[in-house]
Amino acid sequence: MYGCSFLITFAVMKAILFILLFCFTGLLLFSQEKAPEKKSFPMFTVSYMPQVPGGDLADRFGINSNIGGSFIYKHKSNLFAEVNGGFIFGGNLKGDAVGLFDSIMTSNGYVINENGEYAKIITAERGFFIGGRLGYIIPVFKNNPNSGIMISVGGGLLQHKIRIDNDANNAPQILYDYKKGYDKLTNGFSATQFIGVVYYGKQQLFNFYAGFEFYQAWTQSRRSYDFNLKAPDTQKRVDLLNGFKVGWIIPIYKRMPDPFYFN
Repeated sequence: MYGCSFLITFAVMKAILFILLFCFTGLLLFSQEKAPEKKSFPMFTVSYMPQVPGGDLADRFGINSNIGGSFIYKHKSNLFAEVNGGFIFGGNLKGDAVGLFDSIMTSNGYVINENGEYAKIITAERGFFIGGRLGYIIPVFKNNPNSGIMISVGGGLLQHKIRIDNDANNAPQILYDYKKGYDKLTNGFSATQFIGVVYYGKQQLFNFYAGFEFYQAWTQSRRSYDFNLKAPDTQKRVDLLNGFKVGWIIPIYKRMPDPFYFN
């Protein structure tokens, strides 16, 4: 079942990439102006991607969202360096993320608060990635050598946990240090790769990139005790995340005193 789902997801992602490449090609071929020169400049980006978990992470969470940003310096050689980060969030919990409070629940499945009432508890996925990458833009069209196929590799810290919200904070069983025994805080080093397309348009704000981003993280629990296991969680994990990413680019450069501008 998991293999079939992976093949379907991969096929959909491949189809999207082909569509993007087709549109990207059309945008570039449509322009008939003189080709600009390759330039060096810094830029900021903002991005969004849905991510599909794999490995051990797929046993705990389902599909999540990632909102991120980065600072990139692009050299005129089309090499670039990037510092990036992303906020991970989702509500699809599975496996050991379900039934967190079984040991403190009543027979009908509720946690009792300090007022003797049913506590209102909400759980969700939260996490982040922060790191850096090096990459290269392959200029595939003569009329826009700053745009092309974008590839990069890097690494950083990937962290995820279960966010636990108790309305009115009136259930002392899951507050403060007790909450740490349930949230399964996990982190570790992650390698990351990106392949896609980047386009810098003639208009100041029409600059974007899109493609596939992959994470492979070697993580473990950072809590000293897990109440569900009734022992420390010492498992060494391999957490995977794969997603289709779209981003808006805000370049920082001055207009050049000639009739043909990069932006």
